[in-house]
Amino acid sequence: MKASRTAAAVAVAGAAVLAVSTPSFAHVSVQPEGEAAQGGYAVVNFKVPNERDDASTTKLEITFPAEHPLASVMPQPIEGWDIKVTTSKLDKPLEVHGRKINEAVTKVTWTADGDGVEPGFFQKFPVSVGTLPENTDELVFKALQTYSNKEVVRWIEVPQKGQEEPDHPAPVLTLSAASGDGHHGASDDDKAEDSAGSTENASAETATASDSDDSGGTDTLARVLGVVGIVIGAAGVAYGVLAGRRRTSA
Repeated sequence: MKASRTAAAVAVAGAAVLAVSTPSFAHVSVQPEGEAAQGGYAVVNFKVPNERDDASTTKLEITFPAEHPLASVMPQPIEGWDIKVTTSKLDKPLEVHGRKINEAVTKVTWTADGDGVEPGFFQKFPVSVGTLPENTDELVFKALQTYSNKEVVRWIEVPQKGQEEPDHPAPVLTLSAASGDGHHGASDDDKAEDSAGSTENASAETATASDSDDSGGTDTLARVLGVVGIVIGAAGVAYGVLAGRRRTSA
């Protein structure tokens, strides 16, 4: 009896924990593909689950942080969705690769031209972003999720450290520290130089290996010829001795 009561209590407690924790897995979130390092570029996915049983998600609006504007924002095309990119003039221009940027993307809107995200499913919305700021370790993106029944869920509450997660938290992208050598991501020129250097090194190694093989082959041939010469010489001596004995006997 006591064991059954304990088991029942554990089951009830587990169900309660599951009920409390389920919403935290269902909100709109953002995660990088790989690493999102300060000062670099990254591809991030806005993950949108459908929380309704009787409606589909038909629209997503992501507002980009005004305090940390991003010079490059390029959403990936998604079948079944129309994408609108909104830009705004910056109060303070950005300088990227030696040129000034006066405008930056402030919002990206995805609108379904079909069924959208149906009940029981989720959708990822990929975006390439950069350069990521170096003076913060996180970026907050506020999101609006619209359902086919016209309901709008506002994921705009900014989580505060040391406090419980709000009911409708905004997606937060955590940034990792820049690499210690000061490089935040290789440019195309750097990649080309690295590729050329790798090709040259590979060619040099191939040439060295080829020379080594040629040298090894020459040494082996010389040794074989030497052994053959010795064998032939020995055979000649033996033949001479045998012939001399035959003459003496005659």
